[in-house]
Amino acid sequence: MTTQNKFFDDLSKMMTNAMGVAQGAKTEAETAFNSWIDRWLAERDFVTREEFEAVREMAIKARTENAELKARLDTLEAGRQG
Repeated sequence: MTTQNKFFDDLSKMMTNAMGVAQGAKTEAETAFNSWIDRWLAERDFVTREEFEAVREMAIKARTENAELKARLDTLEAGRQG
């Protein structure tokens, strides 16, 4: 009976070790894939979401200012003509 228990104990240890190795391989594969993706994206010179949003806000502000200046200019021109 103790032989059978030792067999199952050894089998359990072996399976636990195999799961640890598999988890380590999974983590290593994920890390390698993420590094590859990071390099690929860097080579494409993409912008981050934060950079995009900052430039978008600048463009919105510039358009608003341009519209306000155009309205002022139109008012000044109308005053000169009339």
